[in-house]
Parts: sequence; structure tokens; C-alpha cells
Amino acid sequence: MNNPILLIIQREFLSRVRKKTFLLVTILGPLVFAALLIVPGILASMPEDDKKIIVLDEAALIIPEEGRGEYQLEYLDPRENDLVTAKEFFAESEYDALLYIPTGENWDPDFIKNNILLFGKEDPSINMVQFLDGILEDRLNKQKLLRNGVDPEVVAQSATQVSIQSYTVGEEGEEEQQSATGLKMGLGYIAGMFIYFFIFFYSVMVMRGVIEEKSSRIVEVIISSVRPFQLMMGKILGIGAVGVVQFVIWVVLSGGIYLATTTLLFPEMLAEQAAAGPGGAEAASIQGFEIFDQLRAINFPLIIGGFVFYFFAGYFLYSAMFAALGSAIDQEADSQQFMMPVTVPMLIALVTAANVIQDPNGPLAFWMSMIPFTAPISMMIRLPFGIPIWQVFVSGAILIGTFFTMVALAGKIYRVGILMYGKKITWKELYKWLRH
Repeated sequence: MNNPILLIIQREFLSRVRKKTFLLVTILGPLVFAALLIVPGILASMPEDDKKIIVLDEAALIIPEEGRGEYQLEYLDPRENDLVTAKEFFAESEYDALLYIPTGENWDPDFIKNNILLFGKEDPSINMVQFLDGILEDRLNKQKLLRNGVDPEVVAQSATQVSIQSYTVGEEGEEEQQSATGLKMGLGYIAGMFIYFFIFFYSVMVMRGVIEEKSSRIVEVIISSVRPFQLMMGKILGIGAVGVVQFVIWVVLSGGIYLATTTLLFPEMLAEQAAAGPGGAEAASIQGFEIFDQLRAINFPLIIGGFVFYFFAGYFLYSAMFAALGSAIDQEADSQQFMMPVTVPMLIALVTAANVIQDPNGPLAFWMSMIPFTAPISMMIRLPFGIPIWQVFVSGAILIGTFFTMVALAGKIYRVGILMYGKKITWKELYKWLRH
């Protein structure tokens, strides 16, 4: 292996994958990611302590049978109790909350809704308040309808939900039904966030590697054997290879941990279809077909291929800039003034992500995916929505062209700055180096 760039790639790759920090982050990353997916499910499935609510219902608004397991509703007789005696009873009881519903004059719904009181021995949970709100609102609405001579059952039967089926009409008149909008939005946003994280993380790693070698004077020995441009490219490619290996390990471990944990912790989810009976099995089958149709509507090969391309292209573009910045400074503390202008385009892409998701074919989304510094994030957000393929190729071509241009410019800065010490560099100074 006599190629200097290959030797540098090998050195950068092996020196990083052998570090304990690499092994630690590579193992902890999937654990943290899996925990973010699993812990909310565990917490949601944990049974709550039974909460007992005593009710003084002067308006006879709540049907005694209403309630659910974690919120047991028990009633005081309004003929024998008022609010004062109810509070005294509640203070000496083991009940968790006291709900008071007044009747008002002539059973006025507006008076009742504005004077319902809830007392607790501790702050009531949001679930408890929402549960009581739901019951009371439903009962008040029904009573209002009855007072106006309207049967609530007729109103319930006349309620209609509209589900619009949207189609995309191609240039030749072919129609394609659009579905899984929510899934596409989530997939696009997550892919964009991953692209941002990996590009920023590994590009900064390139800059720190250059600063470390420069500050320790190791670079003086290396430069005696290879050209500065070869050193820069070898470092970029070597750290990029580390990123690929780490990402693949994260994907495999995260998927394995998630599947194993959900299978062990939530086995009842797997048996839910069998326990549901024939009707439940049929409903689950229909739901399964709907999920399958939604997944089939997404072009996963395009998304996976786009993720790989925009990860590499974006990483090469930004790592070249970060490598040039690292060569121009002596200490990492001096890098902050240069990092912000470089990272601003990625931050803009994140800020506009919501707008891009809302209108993936709008002018903002189009131009954000064509500008090479924002394209890796913005285009990944758009890809799940099935954008015209020519836009992907144009965006990719612009990004590749910008990368080669940036590598040439970064090489000029790298060549001058890598052996310069003890001088505070400004943007004006960097511009002078570019003109050499």
C-alpha cells in the first residue's frame, strides 16, 4: 500500500475505532436510542394506582355507572349533603378528590359548567382532569339538546366524518393515490435530523483531528512525507469510513435491541389479535393491510439511496470546510468564531424543516433542496413525498460540483495554514490565502 491517501485513511480509521470512546459511544448510542423508543411505552403501560373520587352531584349530571378502573366514582346524596359537609367528609376520608357539581337555578347548563369544582389532597393529574372534563362535557351537551327538543341519539347518528382521497396526476394523465402522509412527514423529519447530526458530528471530528495534530506538531512530520492536500483528503475519507461503520453498527444494534425488548416486555401485543376473537382478528387484519398499503406507498429504495448519497456528499462538503478551518487555528477554543458561519446553512435547513414538510413541493422546499449547503437536510425531508426524480438528480449534481469546488478552495487554505503557528487568523486573512 504505497498510496499516501490510502495510508492516511487506514491510520485515521484504525486510530479511532481502537479508542475506548469509540467503543463506548458505539454501544451506548443504540441503547439510548432504543430507550427513547421503549421507555415511553413502558411508562404508558404501567398501571396507575386506583384513584377514588367522591362526587357531590346536585345537578344529577353524571350517571352513577360512569367511570373507569383507575378513577372510581362514588357519590354523596345531595339531599343529605352540601358543599360544606362534603368537604368535611372528604378531609377525613381516603378519597383522592372531591368533585362538586352545582345545580343552579332552573338547571342552567352555562351556570353549571362555570361552577364545577374539583378538590384534591394533591394536585390532580392531567389524565384525571381530562377524564372528568370528557364526562361532564358529554353530559352537558346532551342535556342542552334535550332542553331544546333535540334527541342526542339523532345528533350522534347524523355526525359524519369526511375522508378525502387525494391523487397525483402525472404528465401522461396517470393517477396515483396519495396515502401515508403522516408516516411520510415523520420519516422525512427523522431522516433530515439524522443527516444533520451525522454531518455535523463527523465534520467537527475532522476539524478537531487537524487541530490536535497541528497543536502537537505531529503534522510537521507527516507533511514531510505527504502533500497537504493528500493529508486533508485522507483524513476526510478515513473519518468518513469511521462514520459509516459506526452508523451501520447503530442501525443493527438499535433494531435488534428494540425488537428483542418489545418481544420480551410486551408479549401481550403479539397475542392481541388471537385474544380479540373473530371480529377483532378481522379488524386487525384490515388494519394490517392498511399499514402495508401505507408502507408500500413509500419509495424506500429511493429514501435509503438518497440518505447514503446525501450523507456522504454533505459530509464531504462540510468536512472539507471544517478541515480548512482546523488548519488555520492553533486551539479548539479559537474555532467558535469560524464554526458559526459554516453551520448557519444547516441551522436554516432545520428551522425551515416544518415549512418544507407542510409543502414539500413549494418554492421554499424546492430552493432549499437545490442550495448545496442546505440540500442534504431539505432534500431528505422531501424524498418520502415522491418528488420529481429530476429534482433529485439536479440537486445531487449541484452538490457534487460544489463539493469539488470547496475541496479545491479548502486545499489552498489547508496548504498555507497547516504549518502556520502563533497567529490569530481572521476571515480577511483566509480570503488572502484563497487568492494564492
